[in-house]
Amino acid sequence: MSPAEDMVDATFPAPQPGPAAAPYWRALDEGRLVFQRCTACGNAWLPGRTECPRCLAPAAHWETASGNARLVSWVVYHHGYHEYYATRLPYTVAVVELAEGPRLISNVIGDANGLRIDMPLKLVIQREAGVALARFAPG
Repeated sequence: MSPAEDMVDATFPAPQPGPAAAPYWRALDEGRLVFQRCTACGNAWLPGRTECPRCLAPAAHWETASGNARLVSWVVYHHGYHEYYATRLPYTVAVVELAEGPRLISNVIGDANGLRIDMPLKLVIQREAGVALARFAPG
C-alpha cells in the first residue's frame, strides 16, 4: 500500500464506529470480515450491537466470515450524492448475504451488467482513503 493510499482523504465520508462496531472495523483492518452471533439463540447479524436483534440477549461473540456470499439486491449509481463518489461513477451498492446468514450493505466491484439475484460473491477487502472496507466481487 502506498503512503497516499493510507492517508485519510478529507472529503471521504469515513465510518464513525461506536464501541459495538469497533471489533468489525478492527478485523477488516486486519484482513478479516467478522459478524456477531448470539450465544443464547444462535442468530447472526451485522452491524455490531450490544444485544441480539432476535431475542435481545446481551451475550454474543464475534465470528470470522468465510468470505462467501450471495447477491440479494443492488442499485447502480450514476450520480454521486456525495462529492467523494462523483469521480467513481458508476458504482454498485448491494445488499449481500453472507454464507453464515448476516446481511450487509456493501459494494459489488466490477461490471454490473452481469449481476443477478442469488449470484455467488466473494469478499474483497479494499482500502478507501486508508479505511479497510468489505466489498464483494462475482465469484
